[in-house]
Amino acid sequence: MNATDRTPADLLRSALTADPARPLVTFYDDATGERVELSVATFANWVAKTANLLQGDLAAEPGDRVALLLPAHWQTAVWLLACASVGAVADIGGDAGAADVVVSGPETLDAARACSGERVALALRPLGGRFPRTPDGFADYAVEVPSQGDRFQPYAPVDPEEPALIVAGAELTGAEVVERARADAAELGLTGPDSRLLSGLSYDTWEGLSAGLYAPLATGGSVVLCRNLGQLGEDALAKRIESERVSATALR
Repeated sequence: MNATDRTPADLLRSALTADPARPLVTFYDDATGERVELSVATFANWVAKTANLLQGDLAAEPGDRVALLLPAHWQTAVWLLACASVGAVADIGGDAGAADVVVSGPETLDAARACSGERVALALRPLGGRFPRTPDGFADYAVEVPSQGDRFQPYAPVDPEEPALIVAGAELTGAEVVERARADAAELGLTGPDSRLLSGLSYDTWEGLSAGLYAPLATGGSVVLCRNLGQLGEDALAKRIESERVSATALR
């Protein structure tokens, strides 16, 4: 990645310039059997559409707090980078009542209703499927995002020194996210585009977010993000590590 990258959105732009066709996020849900692989280009397209939804339809501005009540999932990773693109603060598991926008999975809808601002619901179904019936008081992400533009331009430049992420009570600027991700990448043994990290960590800690997105992105590598990994036996895990050409793991 470029030494001049100062925000997570910068890291994604550099990855797109370097090799748009390579895998970036491979997602498994071992409770459902789902597997989804997104190239850098496909992931960046989802981010652009989501950022346009966030900035345009949801009227989010730099500094606005977006409570992400979501598990470790490829769509959560998209929302993290969309917030970074707009300049909004991604608040992982944050208080919906204090948020300007809330983004919720199907299991946290009741908590999300505390938000007096815009509410978005994600069904988290395979292939980004929609809810059979949109939850009352929410916009269905899978319904709203496809029509959004494929290119994103923020209304105002994103300041890398402004808050970008809140996780486990700690607030980080965009520059701090990038700096810590680079340091973590070195500790995890991620050295470049061939690096491939398998993570079974949740997204409710910095360690989980870094292993599950930011550190691989910071080094130009990729992540195999596994939800419900505990349901996978040791032999099956070993086979996945081999078949996915994993070079490093973060399991606990």
